Amino acid sequence: MIDKLCDSVQAALAGVPDGATVMIGGFGGAGQPEALIDGLIAQGARDLTIVNNNAGNGTTGLAALLATGRVRKIVCSFPRQVDSQVFDGLYRAGKIELELVPQGNLAERIRAAGAGIGGFFTPTGAGTELARGKETREIGGRLYVLESPLAADVALIQAERGDRWGNLVYRKTARNFGPIMAMAAKLSIASVHEVAALGELDPEHIVTPGIFVQRVVRVPRRGGLQQAA
Repeated sequence: MIDKLCDSVQAALAGVPDGATVMIGGFGGAGQPEALIDGLIAQGARDLTIVNNNAGNGTTGLAALLATGRVRKIVCSFPRQVDSQVFDGLYRAGKIELELVPQGNLAERIRAAGAGIGGFFTPTGAGTELARGKETREIGGRLYVLESPLAADVALIQAERGDRWGNLVYRKTARNFGPIMAMAAKLSIASVHEVAALGELDPEHIVTPGIFVQRVVRVPRRGGLQQAA
């Protein structure tokens, strides 16, 4: 019997190794799996490479993970914001490496890894420092840059509902990077607010099929509030 449900966040995060590349879903606070991030902090893995849309906000969630000093490198699109003081301090002190990737390129690199695509050409970044060391090619009179797929050892994502097979349904904009990150990782761990019985989820509403998810853990909404749209 297939049952991917874990009894706790601790069980869901078991075995994440030192040196892992970890994708973390979310766009700002929408869809950020804070309980899984807290679980990763407690789990203790070190020397991590984190792939995320940004580099953390305030002092919670991803910023709290960075503050532990256990992240070696971050791959993201928006490292600096008004409340990105944790990342700013680490970067200025030379304690964290940054790979800056335009957001469209970031999403497509992740999607390419999940789809088995060996690379793609894009005009984004052509003629800038972001293209340094990469193959460039003129196509139709326009300069394009070859970008490589971006895979991960682990993906931490948040969904609204899921079942024991790992099928996931998201809520509005909280969907963002979750589906493609689940496809691009060897081990995808999803937190859900509700666990549905098998057959209860409408197949037309399932965004991430269970084949891409290895572990599911139920995490109640904090304070009983609805997840941000």
